[in-house]
Amino acid sequence: MAVNTVATGLEERWRDILAVHARTMCEIDRVLHPHGLGASDFEVLDILATESPREGDQCRVQNLVGRVHLSQSALSRLIGRLEKDGLVERSMCVEDRRGVWVSLTRKGRDLHSEVLPLQRAVLAKMLDG
Repeated sequence: MAVNTVATGLEERWRDILAVHARTMCEIDRVLHPHGLGASDFEVLDILATESPREGDQCRVQNLVGRVHLSQSALSRLIGRLEKDGLVERSMCVEDRRGVWVSLTRKGRDLHSEVLPLQRAVLAKMLDG
């Protein structure tokens, strides 16, 4: 009986985590939508802004794979959309032809700076307390 209680407690905690995640992602999507971004788009821009703080800095796409909750192919498509929108630039890695670099454009940095307070406000609202 105790094992079932422990398992039930773990399942409930897991479902609570998933529910908070889903509500938070939906709210981030809602507040960023007027800016042409979704939660995953912002996440990539935010990681790039953190990993590559100076204009012209680059980050390997492979370094994003483990940090964004998307498959490698979904991440590649997302980066393609961001590139089409002029928010990021991609280039081939000279040392490793299989590698791809990605960097924020000035437009991407400006948009990230503009929406960062919106995303952080959602996190504070949804995760505090």
